[in-house]
Amino acid sequence: MKPYRLASKDDRDAVKDTIIEISGANGPCLIGEGHCVIIAGPCAVESEESLLASARLVKELGAHVLRGGAFKPRTSPYAFPGLGVEGLRHLAVARKETGLPVVTEVLDVRDIDQVLQVADILQVGSRNMQNFSLLRELSRLEVPVMLKRGFAATVEEWLLAAEYLMAGGNDKVILCERGIRTFESSTRNTVDLGVVPLIKELSHLPVIVDPSHATGKWRLVRPVAKAAIAAGADGLMIEVHHNPEIALSDGKQSLNGASFARLMEEVRAIAQLEGKIM
Repeated sequence: MKPYRLASKDDRDAVKDTIIEISGANGPCLIGEGHCVIIAGPCAVESEESLLASARLVKELGAHVLRGGAFKPRTSPYAFPGLGVEGLRHLAVARKETGLPVVTEVLDVRDIDQVLQVADILQVGSRNMQNFSLLRELSRLEVPVMLKRGFAATVEEWLLAAEYLMAGGNDKVILCERGIRTFESSTRNTVDLGVVPLIKELSHLPVIVDPSHATGKWRLVRPVAKAAIAAGADGLMIEVHHNPEIALSDGKQSLNGASFARLMEEVRAIAQLEGKIM
């Protein structure tokens, strides 16, 4: 028996992949096998005006879920850390206006209640994948949690982190591959697309890919996004900014409206070939 018993396909009476349903502007949004969900928006919430501009853009182009970081874990203490609670208020405004469900990161157990007031999906970032105190608290909730793979985590460590969430009773877990750290320095991270079909063999949980953080370069996002869906991913998480040149965080890997429109068109065609509903 695998150590991640609940996340594994082996310990289920009926081998059915988990499909997570959240309410969206155009009816239920389904995340899991047979579907292709597009999560899009700016890396960080910068202001209400800026967020609304990006939120309107991604909704118009067909995104299902709005992303935006209110609390940002930055490598440098001098980098923009997000607006915190003020950012959550801006997300609430964007959620109400566009009708898009929201995913945003929770960094600390002390922030959970505030983030819950806005988020439809709680994100656990790469740096917090093995923050077991946070995972235990989130495991008691009935809200979907998107668990990003740690940048130095093995597949088993990733699935065991998911097991922490499920062991406490939360079965609404979404896995997100965002690239791992290797010797290669020409991209931000190394995209591990082989992990997508592997997860599909090992686990019933949905798995999506974040090509923005994986590559760090906006020109590479679209081809990697297409490859991810062809590899079997259940969706994508894309950084989109109405004006990437002035973005306070990750502008170099963010798509503008024209690039995101092209990505959506091409990904939709691949999803159709793969028999996925988008």
